[in-house]
Amino acid sequence: MRLLVTGGAGFIGSAYVRTLLAGGYAGYEDASVTVLDKLTYAGNRGNLPERHDRLEFVRGDVCDTDLLRQLLPGHDAVVHFAAESHVDRSIADPSVFVRTNVVGTQTLLEACLHTGVERVVHISTDEVYGSIASGAWTEEWPLAPNSPYAASKAGSDLLARSYARTHGLDVSITRCSNNYGSHQHPEKLIPLFVTRLLRGETVPLYGDGSHVREWLHVSDHCAAVQSVLTRGRAGEVYNVGGGTERTNRQITDLLLRLCGASPGQVRHVTDRKGHDLRYALDDTKIRQELGYAPRVPFEEGLAGVVDWYRANPDWWQASAADRGVAA
Repeated sequence: MRLLVTGGAGFIGSAYVRTLLAGGYAGYEDASVTVLDKLTYAGNRGNLPERHDRLEFVRGDVCDTDLLRQLLPGHDAVVHFAAESHVDRSIADPSVFVRTNVVGTQTLLEACLHTGVERVVHISTDEVYGSIASGAWTEEWPLAPNSPYAASKAGSDLLARSYARTHGLDVSITRCSNNYGSHQHPEKLIPLFVTRLLRGETVPLYGDGSHVREWLHVSDHCAAVQSVLTRGRAGEVYNVGGGTERTNRQITDLLLRLCGASPGQVRHVTDRKGHDLRYALDDTKIRQELGYAPRVPFEEGLAGVVDWYRANPDWWQASAADRGVAA
C-alpha cells in the first residue's frame, strides 16, 4: 500500500503521517507514504521524520499538473489535506485561497483520473455550513459559507462530489470541527494564546468571546480520516465532530489556568468581519457507519498541548507569526 498525502507537512497532515509511519493504523503498518507539500508558512519539514524508509518527501505545489502526473502512478490512494486555512488571511487575500483550495483540488482530482488513482479522501471543514444558532449540522445541511476561506472549501467539496458523480472517482469528503494538538502553527487560537501566554504577553480575544466552537483532538480527527479512507463510501460526506463545545472565552480561561497566566493578559479586540457565532456537527453518520468516536477528553488533551508547547519553544519560536487570532 502506498499513499500520497498532500499537505503532509502541515498540522493535521503531519499528525496523520507520523501515526501512519509509527504503525498506528491497523492494516497499514507497512504502508509507504509520499508527502507533497509546498512548505508555505504553515508547512514545516520538521513536523516529519528527517529520514524514514517508508517516507518520501516532495516539495511541490498541488496546482502543478505535471508534477502530480509524475508522482501519482504507483500510489493506491490520496489523502488530500493541502489547503490554505486561516480565515483572517482569506479576508486579506482571498485569491490565494481560491487557487490552492479550489484550483488545487480540481487539479489533483483530474490528475487522479488521468493516472488511474481511484481512491481519494478530501479533507474539509465544518465552516462550509456557515453558522448555526442551535442544534447541529447533518451532512445534508445546505452549504452557506461566510468567509472567503469557507467559500473556497465549499467549492472544493462540490468539485470532489462532481468527480464522484460524473467520473465515478472513489472520493469521500470529511468535514471536521476545530482541531487542536501539537505542531499547530501559532496563528491559530490555541497555539497563539499558549505561546503568547508562556512569553508573558497579552492575547487578543475577538469581541466578547462568546463565539462557540466544537473542539476535536487532531489524533481523533486523523483516526476518523483513516476510517473513511478504508471504509467510507464514494461520493459521501462524513462529519467528524469532537463533541466538546466551548466559547472562546471559556477556552481563554482554561489556557490562562494551564499557563499560569493572569486575566490581565487578555485584551478584547474588534470582532472579525462576518465572524460565525457557532459551529456544531452532527456526526451520527460516521459513528454508526464506521464506528468512529473521539477518544481524547478535551481538558486532558488541552493540558497535553500546553505541555508540548512549553517543552518545545524552539519549534514554535521558529514558526511564530503572531498575526491575528482564529476560531
